[in-house]
Amino acid sequence: MTSTSPAPISLAPRVVVFDYGEVISREPSGADRAALVERAGASSNPEPFWAAYWVHRQGLDRGTTSIAEYWAAVADDLGAKWTPIDVHELWAIDHRGWLSVDPGTLGVPHALVAGGTRLALLSNAGADFSGWLRHGSFAPLFDRVFVSGELELVKPDAAIYEHVIDELGIAASDFVFVDNRAENVEGALAVGGEGHVFTDAAALESWLRDLA
Repeated sequence: MTSTSPAPISLAPRVVVFDYGEVISREPSGADRAALVERAGASSNPEPFWAAYWVHRQGLDRGTTSIAEYWAAVADDLGAKWTPIDVHELWAIDHRGWLSVDPGTLGVPHALVAGGTRLALLSNAGADFSGWLRHGSFAPLFDRVFVSGELELVKPDAAIYEHVIDELGIAASDFVFVDNRAENVEGALAVGGEGHVFTDAAALESWLRDLA
């Protein structure tokens, strides 16, 4: 099946800034999640694993916790003992699960670029994702890529949006932000930008065309 881009969307001089996870990318699949839980030895009772997985995640996203420290914290919560080799495998399985693209969503940034609209990417993610985000096939669509783990700032803190606005050289009123989490969009609105809570590509495209 061939995917096509929608008609151009022109929003200049505004800049549309996209989140990555569960917007540009799909969420990890059931198979990805099962593989991670199995490697962690938690298949019989996965709920405590996922609780530990998420509660320590902000340290990774903020760049204040290393990969090894993160997985050590998860292990401590579970009472597990993982070797460095175990951690390498857990990291690889977890990382791989977030490396996907949603073709429907990607049609929208292509339409924006075709309309002369500048784009940027802003992701709450560890610094280990920066290579994929900056050098993947979709990277040329985006003028700038901002990764929270490199900035030591996370959404929805005002400081990360202010940093992006400053680096893009735009007024806050020209900052248009798309994220799947309402609190992150509210953070963009709080600094004077526009925002859309992502649910699917069709709703996003419709909202952008109305904005244009």
